[in-house]
Amino acid sequence: MQKKKVVLAYSGGLDTTYCAVYLAKVLNYEVHAVTINTGAFDSYEIEVLENKAKQCGVTSYKCIDVRKEYYDECIKFLIYGNVLKNGIYPLSVSAERAVQAKSIAEFAQQLGITSIAHGSTGAGNDQVRFDMIFNHLIPNIEIITPIRDKKLSREEEIEFLKSHQVAFNFEKAVYSINKGLWGTSVGGKETLTSHLNLPEEAWPTQVTKSESITVTLAFEKGELQTVNELSFEHPSIAIEYLQQLAQPYGIGRHIHIGDTIIGIKGRVGFEAAAPELIIKAHQLLEKHTLTKWQLFWKEQLSSWYGNWLHEGQMLDPTMRNIEAFLTATQKTVSGKVYITLHPYRYELQGIESPYDLMSAKFGSYGEMNNGWSGEDVKGFTKIFGNQTSIYHQIVNENQN
Repeated sequence: MQKKKVVLAYSGGLDTTYCAVYLAKVLNYEVHAVTINTGAFDSYEIEVLENKAKQCGVTSYKCIDVRKEYYDECIKFLIYGNVLKNGIYPLSVSAERAVQAKSIAEFAQQLGITSIAHGSTGAGNDQVRFDMIFNHLIPNIEIITPIRDKKLSREEEIEFLKSHQVAFNFEKAVYSINKGLWGTSVGGKETLTSHLNLPEEAWPTQVTKSESITVTLAFEKGELQTVNELSFEHPSIAIEYLQQLAQPYGIGRHIHIGDTIIGIKGRVGFEAAAPELIIKAHQLLEKHTLTKWQLFWKEQLSSWYGNWLHEGQMLDPTMRNIEAFLTATQKTVSGKVYITLHPYRYELQGIESPYDLMSAKFGSYGEMNNGWSGEDVKGFTKIFGNQTSIYHQIVNENQN
């Protein structure tokens, strides 16, 4: 009898290892494990993952590197929109989950497999993101979630694996780490409280830099092109380079408290030096090169875009509409931004751009103007404030 096939979203952690063994050795599935690399794994780590997966009994293993696609389909628009959820979080995990789910669904379609398994529990956001995107891309897909469906504890999973002679070390780390191209999240006992910060040793990147340096980021139509005059084959590589340069300063470390998809508050630590520096530099460049109403409407749409992406709605067609708007606003967002890095902080020094609207030939704020006279301002003020003047006159006449 031919085995039923299933694609397993595989990270190599306890939950997905349990899924691999349970599906292959208990349910007798033909398991095709896939890891979607959004910046978490190097070549050695991928080799280790493949060996672990095969020990679990999977039929095949594949790692798909989607860092460039992750940037092109998602991160680029988070930069265009200066998206920081609740003013602080660059969607480090939520953005990559949407891209991972989309890539897994596409992989299943390529293999012609109509069952997908993932290791999400019933307690977090990821279950919603994965299920929803799978259903969007492959209607009537069978989604198998052993951990969620069986309500398994960590101890039960470990005992099951031991009984099947799978002896990987699953000793629970003090802190859970999720690394990706757009930042690294950190969870621990402190993030389960409302008042404790993460200790220094919890952060994946320790602070080793003490000498202040100035970094120059050059943008072309909103996209990061060079870092300190160094060019890169793709902006995703520039992000990785800047991250290596800036994270040892302890920049971009924060605790985020936000609303989860399932309706509860959640707290997580993260370090994201490159995302924060890029977004803040891009935002400063926009302040110089866009009009006030471009900035206003970008802020409104970007906030909604970031929240909808966080909630797994990457495939909503409205997202494409907003991306088109954001892309159109970037026509003049070109130039250099100068940033000084210090331990635990940074300073935005200023910008240079041929599209800088703060041009001296039109005047200097508070000093002089070249485009109008004092008489022009008198007339403008009367017209600009006319409606409010009429309102107050009518109110005063009727109150007296």
